[in-house]
Amino acid sequence: MPTQCRYCPLQRKDAFLPLSKDELSFMEKFKSGELTVEPGTPILLEGSNAPQLFTALSGMGIRDKTLENGKRQVINFVFPGDFIGLQAGVMGEMGHSVEARTHMRLCVFNRSEFYNFFKSHPERAFDITWLAAIEEHFMGEVLATIGQRTATQSVAWALVKIFERGRSLGMVTQNQMPLPYTQRDLADALGLSLVHTNKTLAALKERQLLSWSDRILQINDLEALAKEGLTSLEGRQKRPLM
Repeated sequence: MPTQCRYCPLQRKDAFLPLSKDELSFMEKFKSGELTVEPGTPILLEGSNAPQLFTALSGMGIRDKTLENGKRQVINFVFPGDFIGLQAGVMGEMGHSVEARTHMRLCVFNRSEFYNFFKSHPERAFDITWLAAIEEHFMGEVLATIGQRTATQSVAWALVKIFERGRSLGMVTQNQMPLPYTQRDLADALGLSLVHTNKTLAALKERQLLSWSDRILQINDLEALAKEGLTSLEGRQKRPLM
């Protein structure tokens, strides 16, 4: 049975702005169903012209792009509440792929209704613009990280940002959160070799700043790790929920 928007569990998370009754009613009409996928399932493929858009209701995934020589660049990590497929919705095709890394439940929206969505609810269209702006800001941070941070600074920065997202979603308990990604995923996101990433994580663990094993990330001193990553801890800025 699909989850009605008014009972959406994400509405109770600190990460998201509340929706009005009218907005919830509209979103229930815009939503066409739900999809459940297993780990490793492609959700959207690079170059595809998928007719659906999605919101991750639960579970985690990954966004990546494959070059002609077979090398891969991880673009971002998908968390509950993330809107997926905006690129295809606006530009007509995906410039990257999205894959589930855990069991995921997705809210499904018909792309054919996307422009009516903008026309009839301009305030929700602004939310889409805000999400796109946040994504652009994050990509700027990634570019600065790849170009200017050292390996240690890069890994520290990335894990702080992941941990902060997890904390805003209630995924952190006693300084631990589930992290279903691999060291290869992290390396491919930061432009590092797997060996260098492994050594960097080991060095941070030796300094007792963090540990990452058995798909669990533990950060012992978030402020110190943020300082190492040349970043500051962000307040819990609430995001629009689609």
